[in-house]
Amino acid sequence: MRGKGDFSVQGQQVHYELFIRRTPGAPWALDMATENRAAVIATAEELMAEGRTAAVRVTKEVLDPETREFQSITILTLGSKEAPKKRKVAEDKDPLCVSPQDLYTIHARERIGRLLEGWLDRQGATPFELLHRADLVEALEASGTDLQHAIQKVAIPEAQARGLSVHELIRTFTGLVERAIDRLLKDFRKGGMPDLDKEGFARAAERVSHEPERAYLLGAGVAASIAPARSWSEKVSRLLDLADAAPVTGPPRGLALQVIEQPLAEILGSRSGLDHIIGQELDLGGQLAAMTRLAACDTVDALMRAEPSVAKIMPPLSEAATRLSQWLADDFQSVRAAIAKRVVRELSGQRRLRPGDAAGEIEVIRGLAMALTAAAGAGALLNLDDVQEAFVKRSRMLVTSDFVEAYLGGGEKTAREEIEALVWLVENVIGGANKRQAGRYLAAGVAALRFEKEFRYGPDTAAVKLQKLAALQRSVARAGLAPEDYEPIQAKIGDVGGLVEADARLVPTLARTPAPAPQKLLLLLKLAAGETAPHGPAADRARQEAMRLARENQTRVELAGDPARMDQVRELIQQIGMAA
Repeated sequence: MRGKGDFSVQGQQVHYELFIRRTPGAPWALDMATENRAAVIATAEELMAEGRTAAVRVTKEVLDPETREFQSITILTLGSKEAPKKRKVAEDKDPLCVSPQDLYTIHARERIGRLLEGWLDRQGATPFELLHRADLVEALEASGTDLQHAIQKVAIPEAQARGLSVHELIRTFTGLVERAIDRLLKDFRKGGMPDLDKEGFARAAERVSHEPERAYLLGAGVAASIAPARSWSEKVSRLLDLADAAPVTGPPRGLALQVIEQPLAEILGSRSGLDHIIGQELDLGGQLAAMTRLAACDTVDALMRAEPSVAKIMPPLSEAATRLSQWLADDFQSVRAAIAKRVVRELSGQRRLRPGDAAGEIEVIRGLAMALTAAAGAGALLNLDDVQEAFVKRSRMLVTSDFVEAYLGGGEKTAREEIEALVWLVENVIGGANKRQAGRYLAAGVAALRFEKEFRYGPDTAAVKLQKLAALQRSVARAGLAPEDYEPIQAKIGDVGGLVEADARLVPTLARTPAPAPQKLLLLLKLAAGETAPHGPAADRARQEAMRLARENQTRVELAGDPARMDQVRELIQQIGMAA
């Protein structure tokens, strides 16, 4: 693999190492070694953001070509400080992997995938396939320095972390790899590996299910069966064909699905592999929506039928993705959970979900929030607290000045449209700090002279303006702000309503109109109750006039003759707390 910063200008070999401290005071442990600086820093920041570690440290390792020694420079440290040094305790200095079988564990396969990421991408293969296909092993041996560099990248930081000799560990790991290669090539030369095309998957699984190395043997058959595939989606289709042909019950079925799950998880765990399944043309928001649907198809499909806003942001699944989602609903639970966790991890990142479409960004976040919350509530797929924390982090991006400016469109909207948009923004961010920040934008918009002038001197009638202001005032209360944040905003809207009413002298005009007294009283009460005017000066003046009118004998007489209107008046009077 050749990432950014592989070599310095002097030609020195460079790689980067990530060490983690899982709990405060715990020793540093190597988690990653790579030549890609951006990738290791991003991984470190993700680990801290997700709370999975107490501290992370990234170092830059530069190889001196003359002394063949690495010089270490710390370029990033996050989390708890160094713990007080304790008395040195003797530690196990044996290598982590001591036999070829150790290379087949999930952690070893993950490490192989990182160390040989570039080479595997060029081959269109997964670590599982490399460990089970003789042709890939031979190609890796013939590639020149890829295998040697991979061994160096794991041996050097391992030696530093464990206090061992670099050259000794390189010899140890080289010997381990050679034994694993010899074992695989020997087994293939013997001709004892299952041929699934001839034997059939179910029969092969039943035949090897009693063998000590049954997973290794059946894995070789699976790897050979998917080798002809020309794309990741074709590999997934071939794996699902094998799953369809698996034994129906018993230990052989468990073995078969366990073996299939390994390459399937590796394909879907890689960005390129998953993109081929859900669609490469999608932006990040579309990808996360498709991944959510893939991981929780039944729950999301039911939600889509009930919530049009969720259906709107969900892209259609390809035939391969639809078929995969049906399998994930019942089997391959670790794959399903890995996809869901990746969605949450991406949500916690900094990439825009809808680049160039701020309004669309809010829509997709809202839809994803509903879908992931439903998925978390439907089973053990996700932790609800993790989902909420991810959306708090994503909401933080929505209340930056750059995003809000893009969202409001640079003056293209009217003042009322901007306030409505900001109310929508407030509704869709979560987290106390984010809510308050969004509320500040809303308060500034309502306090702007442009807002007041548009309502006072706009073309609408005073009654229409007051109704719009009343609707805005109610929506502010429903946006989820704390009372101390939304009440001043409502008060300002009420003040603007008072100016609009005073300019038009709406209440005095209504009081003098020749309409029947009960009808005028009903109109005034609706103004006073905040239905057709915002609470504030306008509503107060309407309330005073309604009280005066309600005390008149003629009004009482006319109301007594109209029981239906009397009930309406009584309800409104109770609503605004007036004495009858």
